[in-house]
Amino acid sequence: MPAELIDGVAIAARVRQRVAHDTAALKALGVTPGLTAVLVGNDPASAVYVGSKERACKEAGMHGESIRLPASTPEVELLALIDRLNADPAVHGILVQMPLPKHIDSPSVIRRIAPAKDVDGFHPFNVGKLFTGDRDGFAPCTPAGVQVMLEEAGVDTSGKEAVILGRSNIVGKPMAALLIQSGKTADCTVTICHSRTKDLASHTRRADILIAAIGRPEMVTAEMVKPGAVVIDVGINRVDDPSAPKGYRIVGDVKFDEVSRVASKISPVPGGVGRMTIAMLLANTVRAARLSIGG
Repeated sequence: MPAELIDGVAIAARVRQRVAHDTAALKALGVTPGLTAVLVGNDPASAVYVGSKERACKEAGMHGESIRLPASTPEVELLALIDRLNADPAVHGILVQMPLPKHIDSPSVIRRIAPAKDVDGFHPFNVGKLFTGDRDGFAPCTPAGVQVMLEEAGVDTSGKEAVILGRSNIVGKPMAALLIQSGKTADCTVTICHSRTKDLASHTRRADILIAAIGRPEMVTAEMVKPGAVVIDVGINRVDDPSAPKGYRIVGDVKFDEVSRVASKISPVPGGVGRMTIAMLLANTVRAARLSIGG
């Protein structure tokens, strides 16, 4: 029997509806949630992503602003801009789009953002709160979105074996931190696998919940998946396809056609986790705005 689809598009739409409702409530109190994205350079993919964030803000009734700087911008100038945004009470969320030009030290930039405005959840202060189970901080948007998808799909996570493919600071590590905590949509026994893991399939076949975020197109096959497992595909990979209109197609880290015949629930690519990232960014920004007035 084919797996049930975990529809990230529909779930993200519901999150954004809640964001719009909360934004309207804050506006009634005289506060308009504001998100400022900073883009340094002319990377086409980053420009598209920043533009989509700005549009999403406006659709939710929030204030969305994009600041574009030339690739030659000195690091000191970028840090000065962040200082100004930190001091601006109308800005509740700040994100600096990665990657940055090589002459700019990304960790220094991330650390310069005020933790209370770090809606990407990458500041060491927020990372520390996440790993210690302190819910006052901000979790990175993609793993937070995965957790919401599991909840909305009715997945019982308590006591389950969760295996995460990938150990990045953006997805793998914070995903593990979220699932291992005590509480709702958590309480998992977590294993993180990576490029040095031996006999990878022996780990993935144990998983009740398998989260693939390793950046390798269609690497996870049916033979690697426990029958009835829940599979979340975080991967977004471009593969050449002369038959496609653009000459390529987007696939995940999971071989969907195969794995969907083994899993009980599965998220597709596209149409899965990708939409959740922006939705959770908006949710974090609204929360930052509420916290700014003591809510």
